[in-house]
Amino acid sequence: MLFHLAALAAGSTFICTPAQVWDGDTFTCADGKKIRVSGIAAREVRWNGERMLDAGCGKNHPCPTATGVAAREYLARLFGGAHGVGPHGHLLVKGPLLQCRPDGPTHGRIAAWCSSGATGDISCRMVQKGYALKWQRYWKRHVCR
Repeated sequence: MLFHLAALAAGSTFICTPAQVWDGDTFTCADGKKIRVSGIAAREVRWNGERMLDAGCGKNHPCPTATGVAAREYLARLFGGAHGVGPHGHLLVKGPLLQCRPDGPTHGRIAAWCSSGATGDISCRMVQKGYALKWQRYWKRHVCR
């Protein structure tokens, strides 16, 4: 993962095929890059060994009303829907191909603005549908088109 973080220069872009959805603002690409969807806050989730549970919001984070489980499922639907569940409760997905622009590393992940012709802008879609809120501190001047 450190190679991926160091290799992404400011202003560059990369291609990602989503493979796993962890929660409403985190997914993993098929090549192993773990992406934190830029500019948004979704509720957290917690795997209890059998199923995923809503875990509320982090301290001082914007807190949407949609549950963390609902946000995770919606993000998976943007990627064509889940086709299975991984051993830690993450949803398995396949695509679509995303164009992503990194916004910097964050807690072992790459914060990135990602979109495709099929999904549009992921950050904007999550906010527009009510599964996440803009986190103005990180949203900055991003514009939904």
